Amino acid sequence: MSHHVVDDTLRKRTGSDKIWTRDFILIVLSNFFIFLGFQMTLPTIPLFVEELGGNDQLIGIVVGIFTFSALLLRPFAGHALESRGRRFVYLFGLGIFIISVGSFGFVPSLFFLFIIRIVQGVGWGFSTTASGTIATDLIPPRRRGEGMGYYGLSGNIALALGPTLGLALTGTISFKMLFIICSLLGLIAFILSMKIRYKQVDPAAVQQPHKKWDFYEKSAIPPSLLLFFLTVTFGGIATFLPLYSAQKGIEGIQWYFLLYAFALLISRTFAGKIYDQKGHQAVFIPGAVLVLISMVFLSWLPNSMVLYIAAILYGLGFGTVQPALQAWSIKTAPIHRRGMANATFYSFFDLGIGIGAIAFGQIGHWFGYGTIYLVAAVSVLFSIILYLYIVARSRTRAVSG
Repeated sequence: MSHHVVDDTLRKRTGSDKIWTRDFILIVLSNFFIFLGFQMTLPTIPLFVEELGGNDQLIGIVVGIFTFSALLLRPFAGHALESRGRRFVYLFGLGIFIISVGSFGFVPSLFFLFIIRIVQGVGWGFSTTASGTIATDLIPPRRRGEGMGYYGLSGNIALALGPTLGLALTGTISFKMLFIICSLLGLIAFILSMKIRYKQVDPAAVQQPHKKWDFYEKSAIPPSLLLFFLTVTFGGIATFLPLYSAQKGIEGIQWYFLLYAFALLISRTFAGKIYDQKGHQAVFIPGAVLVLISMVFLSWLPNSMVLYIAAILYGLGFGTVQPALQAWSIKTAPIHRRGMANATFYSFFDLGIGIGAIAFGQIGHWFGYGTIYLVAAVSVLFSIILYLYIVARSRTRAVSG
């Protein structure tokens, strides 16, 4: 019996194809609060580094080390999800995040901030990998694309509110108080997560022998690799778009991120349903093309209107593709490897952002900011070509098999 049939059988025993259950609402709310606390630190950490005497190079290191710390820990989180259980991993990750963020305002030097950022990355890697896996457990298999879209809304709303709220608070309160507030938001997530009824550890998964270098789920590689070439664009936008628009004398960069987040919200409400009904073939190419056009517009960027159009296209495109790719990576994985599939998916997400930020920093230095988005467009185009190859190869195997 396949794991999809097992899923459906369990669903029939325990209820209907309802998505918005008590536990799903709790994981969505918990995810919102942890993401809100995280998003509030994104634009404020660089300002805090400046206050501690750091330059642009040190800002990049302090910001970047967090991503790679989370990346390195995700495979271990994936194993622990199957052997120690969802509850342990999620609460462990949330606890580390709460303590580390609350400690930011008390650090005496950049060295200690650097160390605590590494620790924060550990908490983030464990908590977000666990949260996505818990959501996957709670969503009916036949509505997984739709459900993951709704789950992703919690992070998107936090993305829309967090940076603006964090920057607004820095003008009225101290950094120490700001980071304590971010930590308290994490504490709310922790309290909510205590009330979730978690899936029990599968004894077969505990007994499953792990290979020495088992750091990824093989079946999740194709959608995760496609995600990598798309999230590379994130590094160019989050890190350099404010500098690029300022250099061109274009105002309204804050509206870019709000419009982007709003477009993400819209796409999440319908893209998952299309995936569930018609598969990834119906959403990947249209979504990726929107991201591609957005990158071309940013490389051109003559005025604020083009900036806003690029934001909407990027939000609609990425919001369409990302939940479909995540649902795809889960669908192809065995039940006892879903935690590792999520870890693989998020690892490629982190890797894309980290490599994008580093590579585009050099490209921007050598060739100018506009070139960053042309290279990003090429990366998206490559993801489309790779997707067509993956689909063609799977069809060939299906025919020959």
